[in-house]
Amino acid sequence: MTPPQADPAVELRGITKRFPGTLANDAVDLTVRRGEIHALMGENGAGKSTLMSILYGMTRADAGSVRVDGREADFASPSDAMAAGLGMVHQSFKLFDSLSVAENVVYAAEPRRFGLVDRAAARRRVRELAEEHGLAVDPDARVGDLPVGLRQRVEILKLLHRGARTLILDEPTAVLTPAEADALFAVLKSLAAQGRTVILVTHKLREVLEGSDRVTVLRDGRVVARLVTAETSADKIAAAMTGRAVELDRVHAPGTPGDVVLDVSDLTTDGVREASLTVRAGEIVGIAGVAGNGQSELIEALAGLRPTTGGRVSLLDADITHASATERRLGGLAYVPEDRHAVGTAPAASVAENLAMGHHRTSLSSRGLLPPAGVRAHARQLIDRFGIKASAPEVPASALSGGNLQKLLIGRELAHEAPLLLVEQPTRGVDIGAIQNIHDQLIAYRDAGHAVLLVSAELSEIRGLADRVLVMYEGRITASYDKNEADERTLGLAMAGGATREAAAVEAVD
Repeated sequence: MTPPQADPAVELRGITKRFPGTLANDAVDLTVRRGEIHALMGENGAGKSTLMSILYGMTRADAGSVRVDGREADFASPSDAMAAGLGMVHQSFKLFDSLSVAENVVYAAEPRRFGLVDRAAARRRVRELAEEHGLAVDPDARVGDLPVGLRQRVEILKLLHRGARTLILDEPTAVLTPAEADALFAVLKSLAAQGRTVILVTHKLREVLEGSDRVTVLRDGRVVARLVTAETSADKIAAAMTGRAVELDRVHAPGTPGDVVLDVSDLTTDGVREASLTVRAGEIVGIAGVAGNGQSELIEALAGLRPTTGGRVSLLDADITHASATERRLGGLAYVPEDRHAVGTAPAASVAENLAMGHHRTSLSSRGLLPPAGVRAHARQLIDRFGIKASAPEVPASALSGGNLQKLLIGRELAHEAPLLLVEQPTRGVDIGAIQNIHDQLIAYRDAGHAVLLVSAELSEIRGLADRVLVMYEGRITASYDKNEADERTLGLAMAGGATREAAAVEAVD
């Protein structure tokens, strides 16, 4: 725990920022002490990202002041903030996939010899930083070939190479597996112990309770709570964020399965081997597994985005094995992809246009045209239903926070009322109140007689929603459990390959 007398590393006083139709920050005060991990929490649209953008020189405040290490600061750009010892890791990493780890880390701050970039010195520097801070990564590896957890390490190494004393991490575990998240927090605690400061922008209560020293909560642009982590609880933080009591980790009652909607037999594609499964009307089937074991590839193949090399897929008794993505959607499939930016939405299009996508051929179409009034009315209905924080339906989707973009995507796909919903990571980057709403919507969708195939990295989400749980390991479905069998220990063992080893042992005895 950081001693209470530690000097402030960052002080924000009276920060106010207005955007058209929105008061993003309303006289916010924030003090972060040197050598602490300070969590900044709040629902989507609470003002967290705006506040950090002001601190990092990406946005100018309308009022207020910033002090870094006791000195007044007026940053006109992130370069100014970096020069003052700040560094920020964004949700979307700022890396060059075609370059090596070392080249990314030293980019624009390269060690030189005789006026040329000293590549050997760059590799040595990365090795030294990685060893010193427990950020093991190969300096010569191509960044585009690295898993997301290692890419994040490269981002942190970039900041350390530039001498960052205060690190700002925006939703750092949104794309990490539980094991990768644990490894990240071990690194952050080590950095704090060395005297560096970490500002953690996150929604995840467990991580905050286990990994932070203090918590500041924003709601509607204002500070509503300042808490010492060791003296608070998940319920108290959740109530501060939402303004109401929130039931955490709720396990929903099982559904009443009906006829088979999706029937998959021996499906094989890149990353998936002979997968067989069924999903019935009125049922949620969850797929658990450590990232990279074929879950995403399986869902992409079912959605028609990845070609299959074997097996059969039927939807409502119709063979769709070789159908296009469009044909599958017209046949009764809705899809919430893992990548909401590149696959799920069109960031340059408006919120209303994004909410109309997929409906433009059916309910919103009038003689082949899309009436603007109908598109706007449809957008307003879904904005209200799913609590999407957008100043107007006409604003571009790129103006939304990550959590609100996820609400947009979930709302659009549920509105199709399709017999089958494929949904990956439904609440990634979404705040606590919205998680509860999305879970309720998925359960209502199931109870209305629809079939849902769910992939999530959150075991609590799988256990809370799924009527049956399948486990994928190394591209195969290796285990299946009913709701009452799917405890964390059982699933964790199966996700680590335990179910495969047990099956092999049984076969050997037979």
